[in-house]
Amino acid sequence: MIKSKKELRELYKPPMVRAIKKEIHSLEKHSKNFLNQSPFCVLSTVDSNGKMDASPRGGEPGFVKTFNDHTIVMPDAKGNNRLDSLENILETGHVGLLFFLPGLDETLRINGKAHISIDPKYLSLFKDAPFETLTTVVVEIEQLFMHCAKAFMRSKLWSLEHQINPKDFPSMGQILKDQIKETGKPESREDMIERYKDNL
Repeated sequence: MIKSKKELRELYKPPMVRAIKKEIHSLEKHSKNFLNQSPFCVLSTVDSNGKMDASPRGGEPGFVKTFNDHTIVMPDAKGNNRLDSLENILETGHVGLLFFLPGLDETLRINGKAHISIDPKYLSLFKDAPFETLTTVVVEIEQLFMHCAKAFMRSKLWSLEHQINPKDFPSMGQILKDQIKETGKPESREDMIERYKDNL
């Protein structure tokens, strides 16, 4: 078991200078452009006991808004109402975000302080959104950088020839039936999609 940074660093080469220098602390034209086109991100949070959570978030391209060069605002759309991410933000006030662009192997990473707001100046950013916005997550950027393409190149995530056929994978209904020991016929993927359409 590795127990120290010294032990860990002895296993790896030093980071390239560019990998260190690419970290910036506010939005500029390229990160703004990435955000304006991104329809999906992963929101990572932690509670006061160190319990981690990562939650997928998505919408129309640019669903996360730029408020100013140091602040971005994310709408909280309808979900499962567990509120894991929001409760963690209330406890610790920090988030990590990883933004994706379909077909692009690079990603955008943003880490910062966060709070939950119902301030009209933030809610008004989403007045034309296709879903009701009850709260917003306001992120004050502390760290921002583009992440290299290696993970996506290795995984071939966007390659059509590597996509899984949903018919060859258990439906969410079947998975939940097995995991939580539900009785009765599991909900089909088609029925689930139709149900979701009424509640997006």
